[in-house]
Parts: sequence; C-alpha cells; structure tokens
Amino acid sequence: MTGAPLIENGFATVGEGSWLVGRGQPAVALGTCAIGGVKGFLAPDRRVLHTVRTERKLWLSSAMRPFLTHLTCVDRLKAVSAKILVAPAAAREKGRLVRVIPMSFRRAVAVTELKSDWAVMATRSRVTRIALDAGETAQVRAEAVVGWTGKDPTGFCRRLRLRDLILPRCAGSVALALTFYGPQVVWAEGSDEL
Repeated sequence: MTGAPLIENGFATVGEGSWLVGRGQPAVALGTCAIGGVKGFLAPDRRVLHTVRTERKLWLSSAMRPFLTHLTCVDRLKAVSAKILVAPAAAREKGRLVRVIPMSFRRAVAVTELKSDWAVMATRSRVTRIALDAGETAQVRAEAVVGWTGKDPTGFCRRLRLRDLILPRCAGSVALALTFYGPQVVWAEGSDEL
C-alpha cells in the first residue's frame, strides 16, 4: 500500500515509504520502522513532528484528537503542525511560525508548508472547508485553524484600552483570531471555550 492513506475505524493506514508524522505516532507498526527528526536549521515544527521510514505498514491514530480529515491540495498547503497526523515526508518544504498577536511571537502557531500533496489531520472535532472568493475575508479563532492555501493570514486581537495596560488581563481572556483574505481555502475545526 503506497500513496494516499486508507482511513477507517479511527486510524489512518499507510504503506511503505517515508512519512511525516505527529509525536506519539505510529500507534502500530508492522515489522520495524526507523524514526528520525525533521530536517532544517530553524524548524519550529520540530517539537511536534518527526519522520518515520517503514518497509511495511503503519497505523496512525490519536486518542486526544479522534477526528481524522484527509486534506488534498493542488497548490501549496499550509497546515498547523500540531494537528498533522501523517503526510508524505517528501512533501514538507519548511516549518515556520505564524504570529497570532501582531509583532509578537507569543502564542505563535507552528505551521508546516507542504507542496502539492495531501495530509491527514487529527482534530478534536469535525473539520469544515471554507472557500473564500477574491476580496472576501474570514476571521477564524487561532485554536480552530487546521490549514489553508494561499496568502498567510494576519493576526488579530481586540484593541487594548488604557485600563488593560494598567491592569493587564491574562492572555486566555482575549479572543485571538487570524484573518484570512481570499481567494483561498481555509479548513477549521470547532472552537473550544477558554
């Protein structure tokens, strides 16, 4: 079994090859597999992803994120690194951080860029596909973003008042979002209460 994964019974199954997988994966490996790191000098996705080389078969599943979504893309796919379950290792171009809070790396999201291929994402809820036409915008909560194509989003947090500077609130009380600009496709999962 090579190529696209088979998704059934909450598992993504892939055959022989080199795969980019999330931490704690694979759940089951038929035979032996070699686990390696993510390549690159500056790779912010290194702490949540690694590579696995197998000559047989792998079963991948996450108990904390049971919903699996197969994303296919003819263009460059930018996927949230922590939500990647499996993707072809050769499809990874680079990993980087996307700033949610403008001009700050605090709460930045690690993103992995994949070239013209597919990825299986593991999420806590179902995923929806949102197609934006030219000139349209969409604001998506930072924790709900799964992946996108096209231009990078810009971070958004509500405007701070003088009182916020004197009596700072905790970061969890501020709704952080990413603003996407069309034309592009955005995949999002359900948002969690803070």
